[in-house]
Amino acid sequence: MFQSNLPKSTKAKGYLKSRSLDADHLEVGYNKDAWSQMKECIIFPLKEKSGEITGLYGRSIIADGHFYNKGRKGLHPGYPAPTTTNLILTESVIDAATLLEVKDEKLTAYEVLACYGTNGFTAEHREAIQNLPELDSVTIFFDGDEAGKEGMRKAAELLSRIRPGVKVFYIDTPEGEDINSLAQSHSPEVFAHLLEQKQPFLFSSETTAEQINKSPNNHLNTDNPQYLVYQSDELLISILGGIRIDVADRLRVTLKVEKGRTSNPLHSLRYSLDLYYDDQVEKLIRKAAERLEIGTKSLQIAIAGLTEALESHRQEQSEKKKPNIPEERIISPEREKQAINFMKRKDYLRELNELIGKAGVVGEEGNRLVLWTTYATRKRADPLHVICLGASGTGKTYLQEKVSDLVPEEDKISGTAISENALYYAQSLNLAHKLFIIEDLEGAGNILYALRELQTKRMISKMVTQKDSKGHLKTEIVTVRGPICLTATTTKERLYEDNANRCLLIYLDGSKAQQEAIMDDQRKRSAGKINKREQQEIKEFLRDMQALYKPIAVRNPYAEQLRIPATVFKPLRTNSHYLAFIEGITFCHQYQRSVSTDGQTGEKYISTTIEDIELANELMKDVLLAKSDELTKACRDFFESLKKHLSRENQPSFYRSDVRSWMRINPNNLKYYLGQLQQYGYLKVIGGNKYKQGYEYEVSDLEEYERLNGTLLNALEEALVKIKGERG
Repeated sequence: MFQSNLPKSTKAKGYLKSRSLDADHLEVGYNKDAWSQMKECIIFPLKEKSGEITGLYGRSIIADGHFYNKGRKGLHPGYPAPTTTNLILTESVIDAATLLEVKDEKLTAYEVLACYGTNGFTAEHREAIQNLPELDSVTIFFDGDEAGKEGMRKAAELLSRIRPGVKVFYIDTPEGEDINSLAQSHSPEVFAHLLEQKQPFLFSSETTAEQINKSPNNHLNTDNPQYLVYQSDELLISILGGIRIDVADRLRVTLKVEKGRTSNPLHSLRYSLDLYYDDQVEKLIRKAAERLEIGTKSLQIAIAGLTEALESHRQEQSEKKKPNIPEERIISPEREKQAINFMKRKDYLRELNELIGKAGVVGEEGNRLVLWTTYATRKRADPLHVICLGASGTGKTYLQEKVSDLVPEEDKISGTAISENALYYAQSLNLAHKLFIIEDLEGAGNILYALRELQTKRMISKMVTQKDSKGHLKTEIVTVRGPICLTATTTKERLYEDNANRCLLIYLDGSKAQQEAIMDDQRKRSAGKINKREQQEIKEFLRDMQALYKPIAVRNPYAEQLRIPATVFKPLRTNSHYLAFIEGITFCHQYQRSVSTDGQTGEKYISTTIEDIELANELMKDVLLAKSDELTKACRDFFESLKKHLSRENQPSFYRSDVRSWMRINPNNLKYYLGQLQQYGYLKVIGGNKYKQGYEYEVSDLEEYERLNGTLLNALEEALVKIKGERG
């Protein structure tokens, strides 16, 4: 898929040309997806021993950035052939690709292998080089800056340990240059010249891997991260306070060095130093040799082994602390074609709703399509947001969990309890155009303000005090950019009114029939009567469709003729949500619509159809009805049940005790509902008192809800009839 994109992109081909790279000779591709992790990137493959592609490296063509897929695996251009005798290590993938382009006889004697930055000599590189039986030399060709020189030194020392006897050379790259910049400013002969001028790497001591690793006793105990212990043949070295994991350019430690496991304090030494400073290391060795009465050679070997063990430990811990970012979804051309063909069907959203049911989402036919559409708008500049409301214990999170499971993992972030400042330090998670899932708003009380800012302003920022590399305090502005598509559940609509105002509110089906249907599905699943394989295939198909939605503008030519009823509360927000949902329906039909271009702005867009409005009205009528009602859904449901019972029994009035005998309802809830209904004038007290049987209530208007519903539906229908009449 990436390779087929490259020839179609003038911008990508232009970038490669500016880098003196020829796409026809290299194994590269282009990712044009505007919202993926590797957006607008030239894609290079990373390969395992067999030659199979197991990872991807992306080089941005619009900014100075590069990316790897999660759990980076594989080497570029691949594992060197077993017959390799001479190897060049480059600092980056693009440098390796540059050397592969050079046509010179002197370079044909070398295999090329890319590191992943100055500290990017990984365990896979080590394994590959260890398994080259005929290897004679390694030449390190890093950038001509301080970071490149330091990275070269570290790589050379590692090579001396893992392949003693193999000659290690380095190329003195001109100051401020790298391999690719040299290719852009010089003729290809420059690389042959530099290879001729390569220099042998001179090590500060004769310490080798054989000396460090010759004893099985060499071991770093990391059980207590604040008290690491390294054991060599003669020494026991304790690292008091552990090491910092977040710093790679220094290795400050406080050591307690003992000769064996002695209890004699005269045979131990405590010393603080940076293991990356030769002067400090040499001073430690001299002091320890004098105090412990041990040879400097043994100390050199022990300190070198300790340094390597601590570097490995730091790397492991650093990898563990990285955010668990899912790998980017890769869709094969065949699967992409199947999904797009499905989305081109005339009535595809209704057919899609059936697929959602087959994927394991029981009932909630209207609500699940509202959620699907809302989640798809995460890729738009102004996404929709939704809150699912339901009574406690009725499975209010069921629908959100099931439908959000149909969104690709890399496009969503979920959380239950989130700390107050967590969102301000989420730059590495790349929240932009992600589905942000909150299981219950009660667990997110500390971040509700930040969430509202991400919804409305599409970014949050905060001034913080941080230390620079020299330990000096400085004030910085931390900025996290959105927008996000928020989805959450709660039982308390009024408590989170500020957040609810920015969201579509859908009320979940809490009926006994819906609960029984879910329980029946659970029983079938437990009995093994659900075809899990088929369900999983449908889920993957639906995830493909969610992934294939592309950001594009939507214009609604009928927007000025659409009027929401005057009965709706907070009409500004509701009108915005109504129009945005219609645009969301259009957005989901993007593969059925021709793309137009604005003659003045050049913006590309698709247009809303009458069919989009009809479907939006069908799905939004309950949402708009709830917005039109001053009662909460729970209170409204109670009131309608109460009115039905009174009409059925032909009973004009009632007492609170009567309701308790008719319904299984919590007394506190009953008290709240009756208070709300009386406050808003839906009930009036016609007798009784609070000391004996209680107050006697009467319903003020039995038909008010039907009139409200009729007013809403008539307004929506009248607008559609008018549009159709003008059109035809």
